[in-house]
Amino acid sequence: AGWRINGQVPDVPQAVIIFAPHSSNWDGIWMYCATTAIGLDVSIMGKPILFKIPVLASILRRYGGFPASEDRDLRVVDQAEERFRASDRYWYALAPEGTRKPVTRWKIGFWKIAKASGVPIVPVYLHYPDKVVGIGPLFEPSDDMRADIEALRAFYRPWQGKHHGIGS
Repeated sequence: AGWRINGQVPDVPQAVIIFAPHSSNWDGIWMYCATTAIGLDVSIMGKPILFKIPVLASILRRYGGFPASEDRDLRVVDQAEERFRASDRYWYALAPEGTRKPVTRWKIGFWKIAKASGVPIVPVYLHYPDKVVGIGPLFEPSDDMRADIEALRAFYRPWQGKHHGIGS
């Protein structure tokens, strides 16, 4: 489809991958194609309702998807952290925007998961004008969540999704 991959996959056994801007249902497809092309086995957590649709559930599970627990006492951060503890090699991907709509604030779960699990963050961008899936430099979360998120958002500002970029 004319897309290309820029950057190098870091040589680390575990990481949280964040991708942005997330502005279209196509984003997941391009991300899946890119991770498949480079041979990266990535997991994603989805809404439980998605796993109640038999055909969709089968596809999601086949490609590393798993449903978030419906137990309100079990936080998503705890679920992800358990998966990191249970595997020597584990890459977990999510979109920090949390939606395809433009947002002024990111959800902070990705940072909490990386920090709690002691793993780095790999920023991956989608730049639709040039049809590029880009891999940014490895990012080690510090003790200053706000500064980390601002630094990551600044990294993403040049990139344009299908319908929008990252807001200031």
